Amino acid sequence: MADAASSDSFVVILVTVPDPDCGERIARALLDGRLAACVNRVGPIRSLYRWEGRVESAEEHLLVIKTRRALCGRVESAVAALHPHQVPEVVALPLAAGARRYLDWLAAETAT
Repeated sequence: MADAASSDSFVVILVTVPDPDCGERIARALLDGRLAACVNRVGPIRSLYRWEGRVESAEEHLLVIKTRRALCGRVESAVAALHPHQVPEVVALPLAAGARRYLDWLAAETAT
């Protein structure tokens, strides 16, 4: 595996979406714009969350987006433009380590 110094330029961004079609639109836009190298859609999942003082529950899908740390702002803007929710989840997690060949591929497939 690559060391943290080489992997710290990359993140995994988590975004929940209400349905597969929304997930597909966001994933395609990110890939077409080279804002992500890969987007996985997991689901359906059940989300429980607080919203406007109440506990809510919804069936959603989770997007797992692999990209460069430097593209986080652009990913967030793209998600906000395409997502139907007033406050979409966009959470970036740093990569502590990763296989060198995978990180090289991730770098090659995303905008600089």
